[in-house]
Amino acid sequence: MSAINDLISQIQDESLRDRIQSEVNKMSKQKKFGLVFEEHLPECTPLYDVPVKRGSLAVLKGGDINNKYIVGSIVNGIAKCMNKVTEEVEEIPLENLVTVAEFGDPIYPYLKPIDSICNAPDSDLWHTLIEADNYHALQLLEYLLAGKVDCIYIDPPYNTGARDWKYNNDYVDGNDQYRHSKWLSMMQKRLKIAKKLLNPADSVLIVTIDEKEYLHLGCLLEEMFPEANMQMISSIINPSGVAREGDFYRTDEYVFILRFGICKPVKLSLGEEWITARSTGKDSVRWRPIRRQGSHDTKTDAPNQFYPIFLSKDGTHVVGAGESLQEWQTIEDVVIPDGVIAIWPIKPDGSEGCWQISQASIEMLLKQGYIKVTNSKKWGYVAQYLAEGERAKVESGIFPILGKDEYGTLILGEAEGAGAPFIPGTQWRISSHSAREQGASLLNKLFPDQRFSFPKSLYAVHDSIRFFVENKPNALIVDFFAGSGTTLHAVNLLNAEDGGHRRCIMVTNNEVSDAEAKEMTGKGLKPGDEEWEKLGIARYVTWPRTVCSIKGENIKGELLKGNYIGSDIPMSDGFKANAAFFKLGFLDKTSVALGRQFKEMLPTLWMKAGAHGPCPEIGENDDPDMLILPDNKMAILAEECSFPKFEAEVLKLSEIKTVFIVTDSESGYREMIKGFDGIETFQLYRDYLDNFRINTGRN
Repeated sequence: MSAINDLISQIQDESLRDRIQSEVNKMSKQKKFGLVFEEHLPECTPLYDVPVKRGSLAVLKGGDINNKYIVGSIVNGIAKCMNKVTEEVEEIPLENLVTVAEFGDPIYPYLKPIDSICNAPDSDLWHTLIEADNYHALQLLEYLLAGKVDCIYIDPPYNTGARDWKYNNDYVDGNDQYRHSKWLSMMQKRLKIAKKLLNPADSVLIVTIDEKEYLHLGCLLEEMFPEANMQMISSIINPSGVAREGDFYRTDEYVFILRFGICKPVKLSLGEEWITARSTGKDSVRWRPIRRQGSHDTKTDAPNQFYPIFLSKDGTHVVGAGESLQEWQTIEDVVIPDGVIAIWPIKPDGSEGCWQISQASIEMLLKQGYIKVTNSKKWGYVAQYLAEGERAKVESGIFPILGKDEYGTLILGEAEGAGAPFIPGTQWRISSHSAREQGASLLNKLFPDQRFSFPKSLYAVHDSIRFFVENKPNALIVDFFAGSGTTLHAVNLLNAEDGGHRRCIMVTNNEVSDAEAKEMTGKGLKPGDEEWEKLGIARYVTWPRTVCSIKGENIKGELLKGNYIGSDIPMSDGFKANAAFFKLGFLDKTSVALGRQFKEMLPTLWMKAGAHGPCPEIGENDDPDMLILPDNKMAILAEECSFPKFEAEVLKLSEIKTVFIVTDSESGYREMIKGFDGIETFQLYRDYLDNFRINTGRN
């Protein structure tokens, strides 16, 4: 509907425009069912590092990104441009224009190295941060990682109505009538590609959100991932609460967890904060009341389970049970044996309930020591038993039998080993998940100048991911709404705790805050200027956090103080990890096809081969026939005539796991790869070019 309104506004005939608008307004009031949201004009991405040339699609720097121009001639730094909507021709200084890509346009991305940190020279594990619009970065990741990702964790913009996220390079605020549909449209495009990254046989998608969009998001996720097992967690992230005028204090957020294939949460050794009444595998045995509670808890529901349970005269223990009442009988009709107290399944409101188990089960469990009674002023006598699941834990030795009391009831110890593993419930009230103490305060240790607001708790992310990668020491984790970089920090902490080799790929744009943008615009600066870009989130927050956490120091070079919660790992130790920082750029298709951008393609090939070892580089004027890179576990043949030598070198090195062959001949490629058993092979640059040409149409 928004796109239709945009088109209507361009109709010159006022009468026709008004008539069409009237009819469209009537259509928009029709009742719609299910998750229905508007399709919007295609999102666009400014490409500041792509030169503006004749034929380019461009916009004004800092201007409306939907006000596009087709660049004609360029003379003496002045571009003659035609406005795509009005078709008017304007002359615009070249320095005021920036090339744009519309979603759906063919793009040929590459990775431009920005920086790297190596704190584990003996390790071939390298994490990656990509500065980019995440839609185009996801297109690249689909080429690199389709079906290989174990876990995607994202914390997308919450769409609160504040100036906290952009659509088409413009802030979306609470007054925008299409705010929700723009958000859903944005999420749908990205989740569609993210789905292709996940391993369908065993993987998880974790998405956090607050109350503004959780209903819409839940419907969208169910619609897009019908094959997934989906749950929603409620997590307390601000115990003191955030005041909202006329509303309840906001203390929590929601975590959607979608599991694919055989994926399921792993039982973990957790602290007492995680224990809830229904937690599985609780470390102390759980005695349950024998009276049924909840649904189907009346005498009518289970007439055979309405009978007296007999206690000793002093009420200290259960001695047996009577017969179930017949339909015509009442409690007053039952003769109680001498020397016992009879208790009945009477509900707190005085109505007749029922027991959980039969009279015969009472007798059996009593002999086994699985029945006892408690007494209190509030509830009186309460008969209790161990349910089948708890009895199984006793019989398997999880809960040790310490003996029996004087009445024959089992005395049970806590689970063998402190903190026996279990899966918690869906209400997480964990002190370390507080965004204030373990998000903002932790980040301020790295950045004393407080350069980022509202980061997530490191431990909230750590714990969410850990349930699904605890038993996957080589897991691949992706976060394409990286923000301050909490996810990579959490993955490094997981690896430090158990010696894992998990790899993390993060994607974030390089936007500056609204206040910073206004200040720099006032100074005459524009996006793309060096001073502007250095204050963007990727370069000012995400990458510095990655470097500081790995080195164990703040941005001033001072060692961090304290240990990570739940471990004896000092923050000052940093992490034995490596990370590379790239900016997503775009290549000329023709140059790629001719092999003229081999140097630019290297980081992409490095990631496709698994990102082992430092990203390789070649000199500006180097033009090698081949590259044999055992540290990177890959080899590249650039000239077919060198194949015999290339094959001999590759087959001598067991480290080589991926081979790229540059050739235009499909039959020649098939012939060359025959000897590379057990090695993954790719044809360049056809494989790369075909992928992005085909996927552009699909996405």
